[in-house]
Amino acid sequence: MTAHPANAAPPAPAPDDDLPPLNHGDGNQNPPGIGLLALIREDLRTHDGAWFEPGFWAVALHRFGNWRMGVRPKLLRAPFSLLHRFLSAWAELLGGVHLPYTVRLGRRVRIWHHGGIVLHARSIGDDVHIRHCTTFGVATRDRLRAIPIIEDRVDVGCGVCVLGDVTIGHDSLIGANAVVVADVPPYSTAVGIPARVIRRAVPEGGGS
Repeated sequence: MTAHPANAAPPAPAPDDDLPPLNHGDGNQNPPGIGLLALIREDLRTHDGAWFEPGFWAVALHRFGNWRMGVRPKLLRAPFSLLHRFLSAWAELLGGVHLPYTVRLGRRVRIWHHGGIVLHARSIGDDVHIRHCTTFGVATRDRLRAIPIIEDRVDVGCGVCVLGDVTIGHDSLIGANAVVVADVPPYSTAVGIPARVIRRAVPEGGGS
């Protein structure tokens, strides 16, 4: 065994040690105060009642994936977990929407169109609209915990990338093909590569 000198410097911290841990998916993270079936009915209405829309299936399976984590004991949960894994893989293959159940997902989230959608985020808020070819995820491989937060009522254009430990403030609009690598304040419109805020429309009364 190799001896280390007593005055050796301590190992450097990992690049993302300053970030909170990610959700491990060991509990039901569905929105509180509403049951699974009521939540899925609301999601169906959000998707205009389109049963075969890939975005609806991605969201519905996300809800189911979280619901089954509340089934105890683990042995009773096993068949639900197997069903969730199979259906999620099938829906992702056919619809092109990757939405892990570990993402905290708000209510009335609408995924428009389908294809090329990868949604790794800490959380996605209520009434968010997401379009095709959107990516939420890490910016670099050495900061795997650095993933975005999307607040309420954000409208995301097609082809958008939101990368790293950034927050998209509520009531904001992200223009098509923007690459967001820094925080966007609430009530903002951001466009470009890298994205920059071109307008803020804070309502009267001084909302933040």
